[in-house]
Amino acid sequence: MSRNHRHVKGSEVSCCVKYFLFGFNIIFWLLGAAFLGIGLWAWAEKGVLSNLSSITDLGGFDPVWLFIVVGGVMFILGFAGCIGALRENTSLLKFFSVFLGLIFFLELTAGILAFVFKDWIKDQLNFFINNNVKAYRDDIDLQNLIDFAQEYWSCCGAHGPDDWNLNIYFNCTELNPSRERCGVPFSCCLKDPAEDVINTQCGYDVRLQVELDRQKYIYTKGCVGQFEKWLQDNLIIVAGIFVGIALLQIFGICLAQNLVSDVKAVKANW
Repeated sequence: MSRNHRHVKGSEVSCCVKYFLFGFNIIFWLLGAAFLGIGLWAWAEKGVLSNLSSITDLGGFDPVWLFIVVGGVMFILGFAGCIGALRENTSLLKFFSVFLGLIFFLELTAGILAFVFKDWIKDQLNFFINNNVKAYRDDIDLQNLIDFAQEYWSCCGAHGPDDWNLNIYFNCTELNPSRERCGVPFSCCLKDPAEDVINTQCGYDVRLQVELDRQKYIYTKGCVGQFEKWLQDNLIIVAGIFVGIALLQIFGICLAQNLVSDVKAVKANW
């Protein structure tokens, strides 16, 4: 047996491919476990694990789902690729290749559909944001996600501050007893560099003012438009990230298939 290859009657399993694939996947396995652990911990902190029916109670999007789904997929893929490479198990390696290929195909399909049906995607994004505006106070993780998005993209609501009329705490109806009536969350407010402490009440009553006066205190552009602008300004970076992910997936599939072929060739000569 050589140092880099195992020889069996002219056939060999490349140790370089085997252990490179193993190392490649153990990173994803550990990252997947970390994501999954964070998601489950977040659910435990919110009492979801002790009351699973509460998963469906939230009207908006729970960001913890992102950690659970992404972590679960990465954990399963990493496990299959890692153990499959280490044990030279063709079933696990094939599962890894097919699963990764399916994800690549779904990503490619989603990208094409998003390009073809731009207006539909924009409508869905608008619906998604407004639906989460309604549930702003229902979940702390969702609240933090919306606040981050509004601060990062310097926006307020899906199309503007008046979208916050959809929320029962911020709407301007006469019957609304909330102190936040006709206001917006603090993340809509223009930041004062001189302030060290965030003024969480800066958006109170701001929508009682006319449009020109609002612009002195809050962002008046909607998040859908601001996100579109950000996407156009960073198109090369975003495209580069997606291409890089796609190349990594193709590379992983090729490595797995190469190892499967080597293992089959060795077994054929036993």
